[in-house]
Amino acid sequence: MSLDVPTALLERVERGQVVDDAEFVDVVRQSLPYAWTIVSEVASQSAASGAEFVDHAVPPPSEKERGELLRALASDAIRSGLERHFGVKLAFQNCHRVAAFKLSAVGGDTYQRFISPTAQIANQSPELRDC
Repeated sequence: MSLDVPTALLERVERGQVVDDAEFVDVVRQSLPYAWTIVSEVASQSAASGAEFVDHAVPPPSEKERGELLRALASDAIRSGLERHFGVKLAFQNCHRVAAFKLSAVGGDTYQRFISPTAQIANQSPELRDC
């Protein structure tokens, strides 16, 4: 299961009520604490930096944390909720490299290179094949 959704919120959704971004992001924060920490760090570093992007490339301490990153960044809803919350565009490589791009950099050369198949292949190594 990707998220630990409080029963009351789940019941509201089942009745057809819409979940706002703040509620959703809070569920993500509580359910995926490692992923939340990494995204928070790169987002805050991005805001403080003049660089087009900031990344975190340290492998997670365990498969549990790696799973959190995968769930957070593979889900369109979770990823876009985090992007709206933090005001960045997230990019992801190699099961653990998380980057936060300034919105003004999206579509630019640096962003296009980072998300390219060439960059993904260049960042491969034998130890990452089973991540």
